[in-house]
Amino acid sequence: METVNNAQEAKGFYKLSWMQRIGFGSGDLAQNLIFQVTCMYLLFFYTDIYGLNEIDVSVMFLVGNVANVIWDPIVGALIDKSNPKLGKYRSYLVYVGIPLSGFAILCFYDGFAPSLVYAYVTYIAMTLLYTFINVPYGALNSALTRDTNEITILTSVRMFLANCGGLAVGSGLPLLIAFFTDEKTDGLPKDPKAWFITMSIYGVVGLLLLFFCFSQCKERVVMDAKESENVKASDLVVEFVRNRPLRVIAFFFITAFAMMSIGNAAGAYFVNSNLHGTPEQLSIFMGLGSAPAFIFMPFVPVIKKAIGKRNMFYAFLTIAIIGMAALYIIAKMETPNMTLIYIAQFIKSTGVIVATGYMWALVPEVISYGEYTSGKRIAGIVNALTGLFFKAGMTLGSVVAPAVLAYVAYNKETVEQTPFAQEGILWLVCVIPAILLAVAMIIISQYELTDEKIDEINKAIEERAHNAK
Repeated sequence: METVNNAQEAKGFYKLSWMQRIGFGSGDLAQNLIFQVTCMYLLFFYTDIYGLNEIDVSVMFLVGNVANVIWDPIVGALIDKSNPKLGKYRSYLVYVGIPLSGFAILCFYDGFAPSLVYAYVTYIAMTLLYTFINVPYGALNSALTRDTNEITILTSVRMFLANCGGLAVGSGLPLLIAFFTDEKTDGLPKDPKAWFITMSIYGVVGLLLLFFCFSQCKERVVMDAKESENVKASDLVVEFVRNRPLRVIAFFFITAFAMMSIGNAAGAYFVNSNLHGTPEQLSIFMGLGSAPAFIFMPFVPVIKKAIGKRNMFYAFLTIAIIGMAALYIIAKMETPNMTLIYIAQFIKSTGVIVATGYMWALVPEVISYGEYTSGKRIAGIVNALTGLFFKAGMTLGSVVAPAVLAYVAYNKETVEQTPFAQEGILWLVCVIPAILLAVAMIIISQYELTDEKIDEINKAIEERAHNAK
């Protein structure tokens, strides 16, 4: 049995220790501590604390994400071509982690408020640096092993830890801000100093976790250095045109991340204005956006094995839509019951977390499919493409949320909002995300790579490499 395992490992089907799995997952925990703060609370910070107009923020988010559309393929090609001494992919966790943490913290500094120039510089620098972490980190998954079961475990651990980060941000940030301020007010405190201190804590802890991820990851399935010299940015277009499974997950990424971007950005407004909630209630509501991960993500490998990955997507996307419908109905009651709100948020989040969490396990599959059909294992290019569509989804979300707030005449000077403004916030939290999830369900129905097919592809790749020696 040991001989068989050794032979499998020699062909790239490596088994990882739990420390390596946790180490890899800590990279996503780090990114969530840094980046999820900007996703969930930066819009609120810009409009209600820093003092920017909603339309100005919408345009800035659009400009930043368009810049990333240009930036992603450049980063992907650069990463695939380069072979840094500290590791082809993991080295960027160290090189880029420090400036990323720094600019994320500076995004929440109000010393130059309401300077639009300062907001542009810090926000765009932060998003460009995030790409330089996210693309190689995504490629790192496929560099650790070809084993599909191991990839599923890695993804489950990664998503479990990512949601630990989401919980620490969604639930912890309101409580920390309240802790660091003496301000007594309804809703989320708007003390700039408390916001800056809180973001500094998240930034530093996130940086330390990136270093830990670097220390635990060993790259074993990477492109030969001689082959990597021929990689160019135009490979991104070629790969997208000929790799149909990649196109499917790319469009799934657009809808999924647009849904998450819109819903996350609107959460603070929903609890503040529609429910007149306290920081503690906001903490619970946002925390429930991540809490189901601790129950369901460990069982993803079992669920996938029992019903198949496509049916797993169908089931959990449907659960998410049901939760959003319930949240809308309960919030429209004359006196919304917070317990029912929490239950609906938990149901919604259960579906969202499993469906959007497991989609990352599909990326190594389309990388292997591309290698099988072209002979090139361009993990950086593929992750740049998925990153590009992830950013496209984030762009859609970051433009829609402030635009809807402006359209419904949201008034940042008061917690009390007009019925029209409250309805607009509800559309951001429930209706638009539900529509996007229905579209995502149609898209994922076109994904054709079963586990059996991927195993055949990976074995054929290793056999081809062995015969070429």
